[in-house]
Amino acid sequence: MPSVRSTSICAALFAIPISLTVLATAAVPADATAHQPSASLTCRGKSVDPDARVRYRTQTVIHASLRTIWRVQTDVERWPSWQTAVTTAERLDDGPFRPGSAFHWTTPVPPNPHTPATSLDITSTVRQVEPGSCIRWTGPAVGEGLRIDGVHVWRFTKVRNGVLVSTEETHTGPQVDANVPAATQILRQGLEAWLHDLKTAAEAHDPA
Repeated sequence: MPSVRSTSICAALFAIPISLTVLATAAVPADATAHQPSASLTCRGKSVDPDARVRYRTQTVIHASLRTIWRVQTDVERWPSWQTAVTTAERLDDGPFRPGSAFHWTTPVPPNPHTPATSLDITSTVRQVEPGSCIRWTGPAVGEGLRIDGVHVWRFTKVRNGVLVSTEETHTGPQVDANVPAATQILRQGLEAWLHDLKTAAEAHDPA
């Protein structure tokens, strides 16, 4: 990807939902717990990128059945119906999530003084999956003057009155590495927003 000046990098970072979902428009769930533990989440023994400088992990309890939460999360083509900033989402294969399953999705990037309005194009590929337990996918997110290579792990654990959903993501790329604190902050906002939307959607489908 072409390089951009540091001012443009900063502006682009704050304009783009780097976690590949909504940014600060959604409230953080009250029972979300953000933390940066030493041991990363794994799915079938594989974790996020251990060398990435931009990383974030968080979790929340969703008061719905594991079956409902899993269905909402993995029905990619319905993401735009419950994730505010997902504009389009398309599965590139059929059937349940499995290693090699892929999906393409987009999210808008608003204009700012340094970059025009554009769209972030993401192609994600499932690398590891254990139905009802965990998913790990990877893939590039590309926008004008920006490329992010992401690794995203999700874990689902039954607890009393619901399911503990944990997620961790790492990003690498020259633009995000140029401003790690800013990129990490926006990744935090995006992951918290994704959990908020997943919680809202799953609990609406399967009220306690």
